[in-house]
Amino acid sequence: MTEAPRSPFLSLHLIETLVAVLPVRDENGQPKSLVYGGVERHMITSQARRRAERVHARDRANAGVGALKGRGMGIRTREWALLAARELESAHGWEKDEAVRTARAVIEASGLKFGDPGKKTVANLTKVLVFAPADAGVRIAAHLAEHADGLREWRDGYLEAQAEAAAKKPRKGPAKKADAPAPEEETPGAESGTAKLPPLPKSARDAVLLALAPRDAVDIALYGRFLAEIADSPNVDGAVQTGHAFTVQEAEQIDDFYAAADDAKQDRKRNALSFLDAADDSGAGMTGYQSLISGTFYRHAVLDRAQLRTNLRAAGMTEDEAEDTARAAEKEFVNSFVEAFPEAKKNSTASTGSLPALVLAFEGERPYNYAAAFQQPVDERPESVGGEGPAGPAAVRRLLRHHDFVSRRRPDLRTARVLTYDPRIDDVLRAPGLPASVAVVESAEDLTE
Repeated sequence: MTEAPRSPFLSLHLIETLVAVLPVRDENGQPKSLVYGGVERHMITSQARRRAERVHARDRANAGVGALKGRGMGIRTREWALLAARELESAHGWEKDEAVRTARAVIEASGLKFGDPGKKTVANLTKVLVFAPADAGVRIAAHLAEHADGLREWRDGYLEAQAEAAAKKPRKGPAKKADAPAPEEETPGAESGTAKLPPLPKSARDAVLLALAPRDAVDIALYGRFLAEIADSPNVDGAVQTGHAFTVQEAEQIDDFYAAADDAKQDRKRNALSFLDAADDSGAGMTGYQSLISGTFYRHAVLDRAQLRTNLRAAGMTEDEAEDTARAAEKEFVNSFVEAFPEAKKNSTASTGSLPALVLAFEGERPYNYAAAFQQPVDERPESVGGEGPAGPAAVRRLLRHHDFVSRRRPDLRTARVLTYDPRIDDVLRAPGLPASVAVVESAEDLTE
């Protein structure tokens, strides 16, 4: 039997209730928020969600768990020179300082800019995060070791020319007087000295670009990457679209006052021989405030199946390999969407133990976002006085009603499935009125074919 063609987009919608957490913060340490439907809502940014899901899938694959076990994954870091140097040192017997200087010079000459050489904390870090396959540092180190003699000679000339260019660079000083003579015009590129630096051998540059290329890293094919610093290094349009999560009801925030005890002080107080000695050790060791939020959140993501396969084919896979990998990636993406959670304050709030109240998955010819179902905030007053009751069940009913309404008008929507980890929501799903086209499943794996 011929398999029915799959729709190009898989839409995922999720309702989850969080209590006294702080999964993402702004620059002032406060919860992030947005205004929607005329009221303020708590927000968990798509960036926080995407990283949590990407790292969750990567860690499972590296541990040999899940649909992507054993497949290549990526790392987003500024430390590629250090990773390559570490490999040169451990696997090829290079001295540490030489390994770092060589790896940094080669990667820099390939097109990536590094931090200020005068600042040890950033001198060997690229200025931007580079999302590349996890073995990129190993590949770069292997090429450097194989062509060590020629690259050492090039490195010495490169660093010497770089030092000369830096010495000639005008130092920043106090502003010159208006009648002072104008300085001579600088040659373009003289600021960094790149105009006078010996070019990196083409074979070495090609090796660096190949190492940093997306290749078979499945998470790069899923989430994409943008590397503007190297024009001829391929960028990848992501196959995953992620919306900001927001509360379905008006935001409520508490500022929790905390007092931390000093163990040594408490021990002295406990063993004091008089109340005067005990009084000397009274009081907390430290006090402060932390902001915490509670609420029922709606979040949404979409997988573009066609883009995912395009990315995998562009990385060098055959059509059959791309198809097998894409199906595995879809399963892991759905699992990460359901299970992953940003880890901020995870120890003090146990936020990563949350499970969604409802997950709705369906296919379509285009993405569908159901945020409009919650433009009017949920009224949590009892139904007997005109409210909708608790936000969790109310949001589930709204979401399913919204999907049923839309699907009757959009014939491309199909294979809708719902999953719950909440017995109260299970009662809602099994009550009369659930659309016949929606199937209740028992696991995240069942949300997709």
